[in-house]
Amino acid sequence: MKNTIFYVALLFIFLASCKKSSDNEPYQKLSEQIAVTGDGYVGDQNCISCHEDAAKDWQGSHHDKAMQTVSDETVLGDFNDAEASIDGVNYFFFKKESDFFVRTTELDGSVNEYKLAYVFGLTPLQQYIIDFKDGKKQVLRVTWDTLDKKWFHQYAGDEIVITDWLHWSRGAQNWNTMCAECHSTNLKKNYFVEKDSFHTTYSSINVSCESCHGPGAQHLNWANSGATEGNMYMVLGNDQTAQMNMCAPCHARRVKLTKDLIPGLNFEDQYLVQNISSDYYHLDGQILEEDYVYGSFLQSKMHAQGIKCGDCHNVHSNKLKMTGNKLCLQCHVPDTYESPKHHFHKENTEASLCINCHMTGRFYMGNDFRRDHSFRVPRPDQSVSHGTPNACNECHKDKSEEWAAQQVVDWYGKERRPHFSDYLLMSTNTDLNQQDRQKLNEFISDLNYPAIARSTVISNLSFANEADLKSLIATLNDSSAVVRYNALMEFRNMNPQDRIVIAKKHMTDSVRLVRIGSAQLLIGFQGEDWSEADKLSLFKAKEELEEMLFGNADFSTGRLQLGDYFMQANDVTTAIKHYEIALKKDSLLFPVYTNLATAYSMSGQTDKAFETLNTWMDKEPNASRPYYLRALLNFEIGNNELAEQDLKMAIALNPEDSRSMYNLATFYYQTKDFLKAESMINDALKLEANNPEVKYLKALILKELGKIQESNKLMQELQSQQPA
Repeated sequence: MKNTIFYVALLFIFLASCKKSSDNEPYQKLSEQIAVTGDGYVGDQNCISCHEDAAKDWQGSHHDKAMQTVSDETVLGDFNDAEASIDGVNYFFFKKESDFFVRTTELDGSVNEYKLAYVFGLTPLQQYIIDFKDGKKQVLRVTWDTLDKKWFHQYAGDEIVITDWLHWSRGAQNWNTMCAECHSTNLKKNYFVEKDSFHTTYSSINVSCESCHGPGAQHLNWANSGATEGNMYMVLGNDQTAQMNMCAPCHARRVKLTKDLIPGLNFEDQYLVQNISSDYYHLDGQILEEDYVYGSFLQSKMHAQGIKCGDCHNVHSNKLKMTGNKLCLQCHVPDTYESPKHHFHKENTEASLCINCHMTGRFYMGNDFRRDHSFRVPRPDQSVSHGTPNACNECHKDKSEEWAAQQVVDWYGKERRPHFSDYLLMSTNTDLNQQDRQKLNEFISDLNYPAIARSTVISNLSFANEADLKSLIATLNDSSAVVRYNALMEFRNMNPQDRIVIAKKHMTDSVRLVRIGSAQLLIGFQGEDWSEADKLSLFKAKEELEEMLFGNADFSTGRLQLGDYFMQANDVTTAIKHYEIALKKDSLLFPVYTNLATAYSMSGQTDKAFETLNTWMDKEPNASRPYYLRALLNFEIGNNELAEQDLKMAIALNPEDSRSMYNLATFYYQTKDFLKAESMINDALKLEANNPEVKYLKALILKELGKIQESNKLMQELQSQQPA
């Protein structure tokens, strides 16, 4: 199902056709690439002669076939004048001599003909790539099911118009941005920010030996020298951390921190792993959207015990080392675990397989079934209380979650072992009692639990009082870079003095991710009174932050973040430029409208600010915030009557919009309509009973209404809450 949280629609007209090769920038040949970049990549043939067994496993694998040029041998789909009509789009697949083409008739009736350039993947599906202008390569939505031998749509059932961000010709299916780094070797995206164009290159078209083991030139020199020991100049995955650094960059949902991937480099020096956000995971950490395995595996006891990818998978063939329960019984005692006394199901059935209870899965990309690598114990009790899925009811669909929870109690007793998911679920509660909050404060520093879970709980919580803040500060020295980074992010809205003191201590952290986190707290700060050494550290940290921001500028969200960065640095003109490009890429990226309207207003372009908010209202008519922002603009230029109407509309659209209520109460107070002001501020207090700003305004209103005793009581309460 199409996830509408992820934006949509560009404003400009779709490029008509991409048949002319002159519109495309060709890839450099391998020899030219080495000569130009000096990266030392030498190609697979230089590896195979010495590593025959590994090469034999790799040949024909998903990595080997990750991307290929179009030919009769590589194209698996039906291009024999085949037709398909899917979700309102008509396709005609055909050949001209040795070339493969598809003719599309879109929802708007437009007809376009495209020549295929590359194939993507092997099984259970194969995709096809089209060359576009400006070096862009787009992945067709229509996909070949290699198992059922038929054409199908990803996002099946959705009618996606040409202007939608999810349309295959737009950002969501841009190969350079979304796919390339993990499907080819020594990928250089080469995105030109000013031109919004690419000149992407690679050394090998597929995922080759050097994708994981690094450039081979120095290793070849070592091998040819006859050496048998010493530095082999080769990335190896001999322990868990080393192997994770090899595999995780392409098997993780993550944010890039650097311009290009360097094989074997520490993960947190190149990427920020996605937290267990409800946008991508169920609230207990089970997979929902694609997490590409790593984020799940980090949650597992397997990871905590040092298990590597290669303990279960042949890393060269990508196949499992064993089938059935044999894989798990490498470590787990058969007499204990491969028994009905453990799983309570009939032996030698699907129900008795370890993976069906401990590695449930979901289909992604239409027909690609992937299993959850958090290796968790089924918790139907959490399903009852929080609506999360569980393995029991995935099989016993005719039974209730309460039935499943009782079965677990009958088999294993009432007590459940402590699990991080209990804390994840607790942290989503918006009305925590003191005891639960104390448990969470202790959890975020408890090294017995996964770092990714602890960092997620940090991001789920607010840290307002002294005890909470003390627990947060403790995590700044955590052994996990991800925890340290997420802790730093909680200081973004704190006062500048505290923020600077905290950030300064982490500018020289050993991990790039944390240094970038410190730089995010110091945007706009120049360190004038700092020592030269500290100024240099600040400069380097900001350089790393800018590399991250510009490295993601080909995303619409990346442009939004660049705009925010320049806004915080008081460079409003540059911020506007990036916000405008963000909306050009994706006109339904709604957070941009708020910031762009603000930037226009700050730069004196009031008309453009109004235009931006009006456009937002047209595209999201049920949104409250654009009316609130337009009200502020109307107040600013003296259109008080229109501002009042906008605030009323904002509240009507969102009855919990306490900020609009506060502003409307302020307006009534200023215009001496004190009865309306009292009514509105009371509504705001129902939503924010402890907000001192709201309570203070009520005290002023009560005073004007002659309710002096009530007003004084409120003032005394506010004074008692002030820090000593």
